[in-house]
Amino acid sequence: SSGINAEYGVKGMDVSFSGLLSYIEGNAPKLIKSGKYTAADLCFSLQETVFAMLVEITERAMAHTRSPQVLVVGGVGCNLRLQEMLAQMADQRGASLCATDDRYCIDNGAMIAHTGNLMFEKGMHTSIEESAVTQRFRTDEVHIAWRS
Repeated sequence: SSGINAEYGVKGMDVSFSGLLSYIEGNAPKLIKSGKYTAADLCFSLQETVFAMLVEITERAMAHTRSPQVLVVGGVGCNLRLQEMLAQMADQRGASLCATDDRYCIDNGAMIAHTGNLMFEKGMHTSIEESAVTQRFRTDEVHIAWRS
């Protein structure tokens, strides 16, 4: 498989996929038509680039928190290539990777509900009227009351 040189955007703990996705969407037809790349090549390149971004910010988070472990969960956590890349990074840091069993990786709803329950137990309540979805939610700016 032949990959393209896809640039990516990482700034601190933030990632931006928009330029990468726009590049792939805008150039895929001509790249494939040229015969130099296949659709599989472009998909592989996209996956590798996105996973490299995720590994980079994960390593940064581990450094900031001095964590000797990384836990990968959620739907993307089922991906063996991402697990491999994270394991390699963790190994280079003398850390360990905990990859959750696939049965527990695919339902973020359960993780959200658990977090909500922890918040509720600590007296944190949000009325339906005050509830909102924030696409650019910054997890590093959230007070985690159940840890204090």
